[in-house]
Amino acid sequence: MTQIRAITTEKSKLITIFEFTGSALAIVYALLIASNTGNELIGFMLLLISSGLFAAWAVIDKRWAFLSLQFFYAMSAVIGLIRWA
Repeated sequence: MTQIRAITTEKSKLITIFEFTGSALAIVYALLIASNTGNELIGFMLLLISSGLFAAWAVIDKRWAFLSLQFFYAMSAVIGLIRWA
């Protein structure tokens, strides 16, 4: 029982880290893109990292629809990186 509780606690910690870090990076991404200040490459890189963190959260939490959404965010980030490079 103690091992199960430890695994659940570890998963919960990882989910919290992925959720809050991914959210913060997505906010900064949105602000950089909306500001139109020439920081698009940084913004799209943050989007890519954010979608990776959210994808990890989705896998841990078995949220498959959310995982598929992150695939499209990652593809948007790659397109943005290619177009602005």
